[in-house]
Amino acid sequence: MSDLHTAVREASARLEGAGIRSPETDAVELAAFALRTTAGDVRRAMVLRTTPDAGFAAAFEALVSERLTRVPLQHLTGRAHFRRLTLAVGPGVFVPRPETEVSAGLAIDAASAMGHGGDGVVVVDLCTGSGAIALAVKDELPAAAVLAVELSDLAHGWALANRDHLGLEVDVRLGDATTAFDDLEGQVDVVVSNPPYIPVGAVPVDPEVRDHDPDLALYGGSADGLAIPLAVAARAAVLLREGGVLVMEHADSQGDSLPAALRATGLWADVVDHADLTGRPRATVALRAEPTG
Repeated sequence: MSDLHTAVREASARLEGAGIRSPETDAVELAAFALRTTAGDVRRAMVLRTTPDAGFAAAFEALVSERLTRVPLQHLTGRAHFRRLTLAVGPGVFVPRPETEVSAGLAIDAASAMGHGGDGVVVVDLCTGSGAIALAVKDELPAAAVLAVELSDLAHGWALANRDHLGLEVDVRLGDATTAFDDLEGQVDVVVSNPPYIPVGAVPVDPEVRDHDPDLALYGGSADGLAIPLAVAARAAVLLREGGVLVMEHADSQGDSLPAALRATGLWADVVDHADLTGRPRATVALRAEPTG
């Protein structure tokens, strides 16, 4: 049997040949899942040229073969890493992306600035999906009151499972983000959202997204992809107190159009766009403007 270093390297080469974007990372994660351990432990074992037990080869090969068909890595392992958390994910829920960690960080920074450690601050996550952003906020700002809403009953189930497994006190509701939280109107300090924003007709190239992420979490309801984001932002404006903060993720092609659309409503001030770790436009931050008239 090959040692772990050789097995992972060979799998990585096969994944790369199939067009997988992160072949080495995926091979390590699949090996970790097959061995019921962590990616860090796998990398250490690779350095030591450790030979795994006899059952590893078959389990690892089955996982790699499925990944070659473009089943998402996270569906095979059942987990997605997000900031300090490991979330359960699978069919029926949008897999959280690394770029969304930037949006979560902007929300955490905004809430932290409003009170020591977020004490007394109310944060709402609209379109929570797996619960990634809301749970990350609560994990890093335990004193904040965090609430979230999700329209899909399947995704809502994943969010509840993640909340309960992680033991984080987040109020996760099932409902429409454009009408949610009528009990909190004008009382929220930070609203954060990663809404569906892909333009209708712009089918994703990656099979992992196109064939496995739910359409409800992907498409923004209009040719420019902004219909749903702007409807969610309108609800955020109702929920936020004056001076409250909106953090909204968007497609890298919407770094100008979303901020411009928000400014045009007259509901927002200090509208600023932020790049993700790759330098692409990724999230808009805006303050709830003082009502006029």
